[in-house]
Amino acid sequence: MSAIVGSPAPSFSLTDQDRNTVTLDDLKGKKSLIVFIPFPFTGICDDESCAIRDNLATLNDLDANVVVITCHAVPVAKKWSDENDFTFPVLSDFWPHGVVATQYGAFNEAVGGANRMTFVLDSDGIVHSVIDSGSLGTAREFDAYVTALGEIE
Repeated sequence: MSAIVGSPAPSFSLTDQDRNTVTLDDLKGKKSLIVFIPFPFTGICDDESCAIRDNLATLNDLDANVVVITCHAVPVAKKWSDENDFTFPVLSDFWPHGVVATQYGAFNEAVGGANRMTFVLDSDGIVHSVIDSGSLGTAREFDAYVTALGEIE
């Protein structure tokens, strides 16, 4: 199963870096970016997430939520979030390992983490578009998020 453009996003309930539960239903009512990252504490994941942090006002202006999902445990998400001053939720998809990434079609069995994929949802939780870098070694461009969110009425 995977998230399909035009269909409802798969439901989830995950724990964030502060041990709060975040669900798909919590995101409804606003547009959302569900950003899967392969590995915290790596250059590309750090750069992409810091670009979100540095441009959060732009996403707020577009009436958008953002959550980052990693297949690492909550303490890893907490340390990474604290070190980078992230104010958005960093969700742990650690156990059962990668189940949400798998539901979205983003889990990479070969590396045991998520592929570099972002799911752009409308305010009803319908998948509007998928931004896929196509490679673990290629960053997503922040401007692609702005464009995709701007296309949602």
